[in-house]
Order: sequence, then C-alpha cells, then structure tokens
Amino acid sequence: MKLREERVSIPSRQGHEIQAVVITPVGDTPRPGVLLYTDIFQLTESTLRTARRLAASGFLVLVPEIYPRGELAGVALEFDDEGKARGLAGAASMPTAAFDEDRVSALDHLTALPGVTDVLVTGFCIGGHLAFRAAFDERVAATVCFYPTGLQDGKLGADVADSLSRAGDIRGRLFIIFGSQDPHVPADARLQVLSALYAAGLEDLELHVYAGGEHAFMRDIGARHDPELTDLGLREAVSFFTGRS
Repeated sequence: MKLREERVSIPSRQGHEIQAVVITPVGDTPRPGVLLYTDIFQLTESTLRTARRLAASGFLVLVPEIYPRGELAGVALEFDDEGKARGLAGAASMPTAAFDEDRVSALDHLTALPGVTDVLVTGFCIGGHLAFRAAFDERVAATVCFYPTGLQDGKLGADVADSLSRAGDIRGRLFIIFGSQDPHVPADARLQVLSALYAAGLEDLELHVYAGGEHAFMRDIGARHDPELTDLGLREAVSFFTGRS
C-alpha cells in the first residue's frame, strides 16, 4: 500500500505548536485514525518506520512530538547516551497536566482530519504510558500500550501521575504488551498494573507478556530489537484495533 506523509504543526490550546507527522494510505476511503506516541527520543526515523507499517494496514497515523514546550521542541534525538539523557530530562520537565493538555490538542487535530472514523491510540515506552492516559478521553475507542513505563509507580514526568488510580475512567478497549525481560517493568510491576486494572473494573482487557522481550524490543535500532516480536506486536495491534475482524 502506498502512503502519503506530511509534516504538520498542531496549534495547542496553550499557544505553543506541536510538531507532528501525518501518515495516510493513498486514497480517500474513510479510515480509523491512530494517535501514536513516541518513546523519549521523539520523531526518529525508527519510530516513523513503525508508524508507516501501521498506516500500511489501513490507518491514518498521527505522530506528535511529546516535548513541544522546551529546548527539545522539534528535536529528534539520537539513540546514544546523550540522546537518552536529553530525552529523560525532557520527560522530567513536563508536568502530567502538560502531557494531558497536549494530548487534547493532538486528539482535536486527529478527529478533525477528513475521513477519520474511529479514534485509536498507541505508544511505546513513555509513549505507552501517554497512550494509557489518552484512553481517559471518551473519544478513544481502543488503545494499545507497548511496554508502558511508570504505570506501576506514577513515574511519567515532573510529578507523580495518577494514571492507575484513574483506570476506571477508561471506556474503550485496552491492550497492553510487555516484554518478559523488561527491567523497567519487571514481573511484580506487571502484576501491580494488572491488579489495579481489575480493581478498577477493567476485566475486559488484554495483557500480553512476550517471552524474551526486552525493553524497547520494537525499536529497530540496537541490540534489544526483536524483529519476530515486533511483527507479532504489530499484527496483534492491528487485529485488536480492527475488532479481530
């Protein structure tokens, strides 16, 4: 499937601009829209390659930067120690409320795009946590979180996020994927997340743990990348988003 790709600037309700990429299958057919959150490195080619693969399954995909308010606005970071440090510093500079405000702006933009039907969300690492919070929005029909960090302890940005305690606000379908070898979300943390979701009444959900998967196993750069698990994750995300059709 051929794709059309463009860079856009999303106006926020707070007055700043959010840089984003919109990837759309060629053709005017109405299709679901997916808000895709990046990891701490923002709009890298690695993340965009994953977004293109998702778009090729028939979705319009909107990929916004997650740090549009400071020195990392418009910056795609390198996958090295300096890039990691800058990405973590960017996260630490963002209050949870700022992430939430930017999410509203991104969803407003996505829902206003021509031909968008259902609104879906996904994300990776910190983006998986942001995707989880995006599921609080009643417009979101389904969410897939890939190895979300910080759900178990509220670590997201400059403060402690109330994500798990708000799990009962989620009305759409939810699917979470972890790797069994992820040091950021070990077995006890995964159990804590699942227990909290059940306690919130979210029994109709899916949580998968991929054997051997390390953190960021879907990032196609570096030793942790697992192509087989990446393919599996994308297939299962597409199947989930399409209602197992």
